[in-house]
Amino acid sequence: MQVTNSIKYIGVEDKKIDLFESQYLVPDGITYNSYVVIDDKIAVIDTVDAKYTDEWLRNLEAALDGRTPDYLVVQHMEPDHSANIVNFVASYPDSKIVSSKKAFDMMKNFFGTDFSDKQIVVTEGSVLSLGAHEFVFYTAPMVHWPEVIVTYEKSEKIIFSADGFGKFGTDFTKPWADEARRYYIGIVGKYGAQVQSLLKKLTALDISIICPLHGPVITENIGYYVGLYDKWSSYQPEEEGIVIAYASIYGNTKKVSEQLSESLKQSGSTVAIYDLARCDMAEAVSDAFRYSKLVLASATYNATVFPPMREYISKLAERGFTGRTVGLIENGSWAPTAAKVMKEMLSSCKGLTFTDTVVRVLSAPNDSTAAQLDSLKNEILK
Repeated sequence: MQVTNSIKYIGVEDKKIDLFESQYLVPDGITYNSYVVIDDKIAVIDTVDAKYTDEWLRNLEAALDGRTPDYLVVQHMEPDHSANIVNFVASYPDSKIVSSKKAFDMMKNFFGTDFSDKQIVVTEGSVLSLGAHEFVFYTAPMVHWPEVIVTYEKSEKIIFSADGFGKFGTDFTKPWADEARRYYIGIVGKYGAQVQSLLKKLTALDISIICPLHGPVITENIGYYVGLYDKWSSYQPEEEGIVIAYASIYGNTKKVSEQLSESLKQSGSTVAIYDLARCDMAEAVSDAFRYSKLVLASATYNATVFPPMREYISKLAERGFTGRTVGLIENGSWAPTAAKVMKEMLSSCKGLTFTDTVVRVLSAPNDSTAAQLDSLKNEILK
């Protein structure tokens, strides 16, 4: 695929994978993106996952059309992008490797060598000329590993953004935001401050194309994608709406959650409801960041919360959940404690506003439950 007349895409599609990073469901697979910039000198940008070595090397050979690359730019050392560095060197032994010092240290750990005779170490603002094309490198630590660099090509105004602006999936006719949000919140979401730092660098550049390491090449409406990243990394809600996330054992907590959901929908609210024992946990987490309000409903279990709720809250807290309104629903047959535990688990999250109403269900919903739900709904809608 041509990105431009002089820049070719040589990545691969992985439709066999079931779990990305052994935890994120990817029913539509994922791409591992790699690029070649052809000029007086030739630079390859990143490699691909080890499962696709042969396909990638064939793609590279076809793009080179008989020429030999001068450089391999390694932006990120995660194995789905770095696995073929050794194979590249074996195929093109005269090429140099361009990367950060931290990345070369990681190469020693991964491969037993840091390619000392091939190193070109770049830092913030380093420049590499290929001829008409000129790379400027920017450090992007913890987006989402510490060694990461991104590469700006000045003549065609292209940013090679490493894992930034990535997306799950291989079908690029589908809307970008949903799978990109799930990817961002799950993988990079903890590092909002670092993403904000990178965005400040990027917004000072004139960018016409974004080339990420996963997902589609972005060629239009650049401001839309940068704007979403700004919201995600500053933990602002994208839109008004309520997520109801419940952990139910025998169905009564589920019943109460569904009653609240229907009541809120009848009031015109946007509601996303998740059964934490059965849903895609990554989607439930990303929607908590997407919307402005959250209701947590859990059965009491071993004097704490039902395990799927514990996992959910831990993921929210780990990713810096903040600035939302939160309502709580607890259930218990003899000593309900779930609400107290949930609030304590969220104590590290700054800027949360808890509703005054805490719905308490004693085994099964009744008339008292309905009145409490109505009170909770009114607070949420204020």
